[in-house]
Amino acid sequence: MSFEVKGIIPAMVTPMDKDGNISKKALRQLTNYLIEGGVHGLFPAGSTGEYYGLTIAQKKEVIETVIDEANGRVPIYAGAGMITTKDTIEVTKMAEDIGVDAVSILTPMFIRPSEDELYNHYKTIANSVDIPVLLYNNPARTGVNVSARLIERVSKIENIVGIKDSSGDMTLTGEFIRRTGDDFNVLIGKDTLILSGLVYGGKGAISSTANLVPELIVKIYEEYVKGNLEEALKAQYELAPLRLAFNMGTFPIVMKEGLKLMGIDVGNTLEPVEPLEKNELNMLKKILENIGVL
Repeated sequence: MSFEVKGIIPAMVTPMDKDGNISKKALRQLTNYLIEGGVHGLFPAGSTGEYYGLTIAQKKEVIETVIDEANGRVPIYAGAGMITTKDTIEVTKMAEDIGVDAVSILTPMFIRPSEDELYNHYKTIANSVDIPVLLYNNPARTGVNVSARLIERVSKIENIVGIKDSSGDMTLTGEFIRRTGDDFNVLIGKDTLILSGLVYGGKGAISSTANLVPELIVKIYEEYVKGNLEEALKAQYELAPLRLAFNMGTFPIVMKEGLKLMGIDVGNTLEPVEPLEKNELNMLKKILENIGVL
């Protein structure tokens, strides 16, 4: 399938009010902020977007709003992973029907499928739709780590076009790249390793910190593509303190707190996640000031 996946694609937070309803106004504001920052696509309703706490109706509302506001300016990749194959197909078809350019399928969590079970899971989902499918490996969150052999197998399925790898294991990421063809796109999901992935042959990144500093992360990619490795590395180093600050609170509260500091009121995360304490919030503010977005 000839669908090019490349560049910096923010894994968008989901703005909500105090009752957990979708805040469309803030979502539209965030969509424009990211596009104006030069990103190459948008990824709503993923793990950063708290997909695990959204109803299917809310996911539909989020994706529709982003598609409408983006208005064709960048491709839209939607998170569609669920635990069961049946439920994943339901969300994937919903996303296809409302016009996304591609979907991303996270490995099932809680259960521990075998390699053959995962292969059949992905194949059945991919065969249920006509749009491109990206896989998503995040073993720290799901407890399931996909193997290079599995990715080599699924890369031969026509509309499975790539994978977001958040394992943080560059040996594994490198094997994904080495063992698949040029038309299979490997994207980094660990923001401290964006440049490493590009050098290894990856096509870009699906990035959480891009919610806050899209221009900086786009710079890593654009400078690398232009051959300016020194400038790309400088941008990667500049980003590192922000990504490491994720540990100051429960994921994904740091992105939401940062956006509020920057004037985009995306609300808080779903409970039981709580806002940052005052000390941590001040530390985050200092990091954003040092980067130059405050």
